[in-house]
Amino acid sequence: MDQVMRLDQVRQYNDLLHVETLHPQVSVIDFSQCRMTEHIRFSFGFYAIFLKEVRCGDLTYGRSTYDYQEGTLVCLAPGQCIGIDNRGVKFQPKGWALLFHPDLLRGTELGRNIRRYTFFSYEVREALHLSEQERHTVVDCLRNIRRELQQPADQHSRTLIVNNIEMLLNYCTRFYDRQFLTRSQIANKDILARFEQILNDYFASEQPLDAGLPTVQYCAGQLHLSPNYFGDLVKRETGRTAQEHIQLRLIDAAKERIADRNHSISDVAYCLGFKYPQHFTRLFKKVTGRTPNEYRKTI
Repeated sequence: MDQVMRLDQVRQYNDLLHVETLHPQVSVIDFSQCRMTEHIRFSFGFYAIFLKEVRCGDLTYGRSTYDYQEGTLVCLAPGQCIGIDNRGVKFQPKGWALLFHPDLLRGTELGRNIRRYTFFSYEVREALHLSEQERHTVVDCLRNIRRELQQPADQHSRTLIVNNIEMLLNYCTRFYDRQFLTRSQIANKDILARFEQILNDYFASEQPLDAGLPTVQYCAGQLHLSPNYFGDLVKRETGRTAQEHIQLRLIDAAKERIADRNHSISDVAYCLGFKYPQHFTRLFKKVTGRTPNEYRKTI
């Protein structure tokens, strides 16, 4: 495995590709206008959106690989690692990239809301696959940002650049929603069924005593999905968050145990993974409208 090159500034990436830096905090790159280059693995200190228009090999993201197909959009947040292992073969890249540093967003509405764009934390295998029309929309957005970068800077430049980036991210949100809807319903239903089984198995085991309450991160990991992608899928399919599903399954398991009067409410709480019985009581009442003891009296 090749070493990972750390890039903290947009200019560093531009310099590697021999691209002129028009702005220190943002860059739009048309790879077809770049020189032939070798594959490198990067760790970015800024946001990056890559639109790949031709297959160019197996992309490595963390410890996973992804077959880069035509019309694929990958979004990366600062601190993430991506690239292709260097095999000593040069290639002509084709596609587009948008790079923007978090400092560009400081004090803006987008800066305050950037975490809402959860696809920046999706795994690369959960990338956005674009239709031809969607690809044209993305490229138009990138060209608009590039045109603004090529204008003489004035008091409106930053606002217009950030607004155009936000427009692109909003289109990505729309296209991801479309992908969730058009993805095989069987595949999504299977994920939800497996999610339910994971929770059933968890509460039927000794894991709560050892590891505590199940988390969204744990369930996503069992399904080999990123937490954000998993959470968005569950929300779109059911209307409830993954955390709400976990809590509902937890309450179902609690009711089963409360019905056994050989165990105290504290015992039930500990068996479910709570560190403190009062936290269990508070959650149970929040969901059911009754305390565990009040519920026990009704059965």
